[in-house]
Amino acid sequence: MGLHLLGMGHFHPENVLDNAFFESLDIGTNEEWILSRVGIHERRSVLPQDYIRATKNADPRAAQEAATISNPASGARAAEMAIARAGITKEDIGMVICGGCSPQWVAPAEAAAVAMELGLDGVPCFDVHAACSTFGTQVHVASQMGDGLPDHVLLVQVENNTRCIDYSDRSGSVLWGDGCAAAVVSPRIRGRATISRTTVGGSPQGAMDVVIPRLGFFTQDGKKVHKFAIKRMTELFRETREQCDRPEQVVYVGHQANLTMLKSVAKRVQPAEHWFNIDRFGNQGGAGSPIVISQHWDDIAAGTPVASVVVGAGLSWASVLLDF
Repeated sequence: MGLHLLGMGHFHPENVLDNAFFESLDIGTNEEWILSRVGIHERRSVLPQDYIRATKNADPRAAQEAATISNPASGARAAEMAIARAGITKEDIGMVICGGCSPQWVAPAEAAAVAMELGLDGVPCFDVHAACSTFGTQVHVASQMGDGLPDHVLLVQVENNTRCIDYSDRSGSVLWGDGCAAAVVSPRIRGRATISRTTVGGSPQGAMDVVIPRLGFFTQDGKKVHKFAIKRMTELFRETREQCDRPEQVVYVGHQANLTMLKSVAKRVQPAEHWFNIDRFGNQGGAGSPIVISQHWDDIAAGTPVASVVVGAGLSWASVLLDF
């Protein structure tokens, strides 16, 4: 069953971590080193600079208390923008699906906590987590639910992952930035875009290649994951473009994990346009690709096909083709 996209929203916390901040941490890095490897100038965090500088986030449990905004509150901020852009009210939402890389609690479902923050009641709420592939996976799952879907479904990707980052490790800490994305979709009511194609896939033999333990730090096999991401996103974009009736016009929006990786894919596939924001917001996990689209929302011309192609822990991948 096809879905219509009515509105998208995003939210970033106020705390900015630029490359000069990482130089001040004295962890053996500088702007030249960071830009040459990942192409990131700055990123946002729910953690205050003073807290990171004093502790280097040595205890991820303490980061839960140090954060300036909770997962539900930041997810609700993105949702409010998506709802406003959809031209509906909160009361019109009939289901909430949430997910990401590091939910704040094991229970309740983060979707329920976001819905509570929005003041919703009497609606089903559940989580669909697929790490950085969460947005595409949520869209795919919703599209398979058939006539049982309500008229308006809220999808939210909450990614405040800097709470899980070891700031004494230069290789991992410079990558991550916090952000949340949201989308309102409908099986019946037309909006600005039609979701014309979705795919999901996985290679679980690589399940432990990217890990965020409960109350632990993010780790990954960087070289292996980088190689996998370039290969799979290249294939995904080509597969998605082949299914579009205007292949020469398809915009590429990849997983915002590493600018070098993104440009490598773009060089291989030669899209009509390449949209990204990692240079100013870092790796925003599963929220990265939908945030990029949300940031372009007011400027997307009718007739533009946009392909979101992402990979994530699991190892997982997902694609979404949007026809505006």
